[in-house]
Amino acid sequence: MGWKKEQENNAAQCAEFWIETSNSISHICQFDSHGRLKVKVVNDTRPLIRRMVESFLNKFFPSGYPKSVNEGYLTYTQFRALQHFSSAALSVLSTQSLLIAAGLRPTPAQATAVSWILKDGMQHAGKLICSSMGAKMDSEPKSWRILADVLYDFGTGLEILSPLCPQLFLELAGLGNFAKGMAVVAARATRLPIYSSFVKEGNLSDLFAKGEAISTLFNVVGMGAGIQLASTVCSTMQGKLIIAPLLSAIHIYSVKEEMRAAPVNTLNPQRTAMIVADFLTTGRVSSPADLRYRENLLFPDRIIEEAGSVSVGKPFCKVVESPSKFELLRALFPGEKFLIHRKKKLIDMILENSASGEDALRGWLMAAFSKEREFVELSEEEAMNAAYKKMEKIFPLFLSEVKSRGWYTDQFLDGNGSRFAL
Repeated sequence: MGWKKEQENNAAQCAEFWIETSNSISHICQFDSHGRLKVKVVNDTRPLIRRMVESFLNKFFPSGYPKSVNEGYLTYTQFRALQHFSSAALSVLSTQSLLIAAGLRPTPAQATAVSWILKDGMQHAGKLICSSMGAKMDSEPKSWRILADVLYDFGTGLEILSPLCPQLFLELAGLGNFAKGMAVVAARATRLPIYSSFVKEGNLSDLFAKGEAISTLFNVVGMGAGIQLASTVCSTMQGKLIIAPLLSAIHIYSVKEEMRAAPVNTLNPQRTAMIVADFLTTGRVSSPADLRYRENLLFPDRIIEEAGSVSVGKPFCKVVESPSKFELLRALFPGEKFLIHRKKKLIDMILENSASGEDALRGWLMAAFSKEREFVELSEEEAMNAAYKKMEKIFPLFLSEVKSRGWYTDQFLDGNGSRFAL
């Protein structure tokens, strides 16, 4: 009886199992009679191609893709891969040129050593200078990311040209690494805001990890292509002068398309103006995905007439000429965290230090209303009062729509524009 009962207990114990799913593969997990865990893969009937594709997606894309990310992530990733490929190949060519200019035999091992030595000096100076512009990078991460790659290619171009004037080797290498130092800081500082724009399920770390995996993979592939080019087509200076500009053009184009695909949802002057302009002309609020391809990445500080020609962040002394003017503007809306000064062509807006994105939207919407035809002939005080009443009536619905469209309204990133404090 005892032996039979022990058998039954062992059978019951062996019957207990559970199924775990990892990387789209199901496993049956079960403890045997000795307490050891046994794991068995469930019969996988997927076609080979599908298994390969899903394995690639699991390694280089966030879990749950595409439902776990916002719109545009695939386009961003495609051009990011092309960007890293062309940049890595271009880097190999520049390092080879530096070795020739320095009188060394261009072997890959020496290329790595010389590259590290050269960037220790002037590159650090470039990093220090660029690090003071962090607030501007928060406001316009896309523009600064593109500028970073332009600076990087400029520095790389100087290195490639160094064999043409070996007597200026130190100057060209130093200036090139100075530009690269600025590029490194700008690229790293803007990386997190760009990744954050794709977060949909609190998966920022997963996005970051998979994005870096793609960067690493295509950097390695690009280095291989660069080594191949350096030993064939680009073994002469004439070859480099043809291939290097082509790779640079691919690189800059890729990062431009990469940034255009990113739906950044923070409020800055340009995006706020576009939201207000769309609301006034169409009656609807555009989402970050709607605006991403319309952002001006070359001139982000442009004035948008459809949004009231509002300029924000000017120095305080250029907007408020005297204490009496400040008191007058402040008295118009004592409970608000913005000052509005209407001129013939532009409207200047200055925010209080603690002003949020909601405050900026209130001020911007009111300023845009004050430029409407029905208020143009009124005095500044009359126009502002009438526009304020209209804004107060519409703003709750407007703000609710802004938030529902995915905009983050707790902050307004004006890039260290002038603000006032009471």
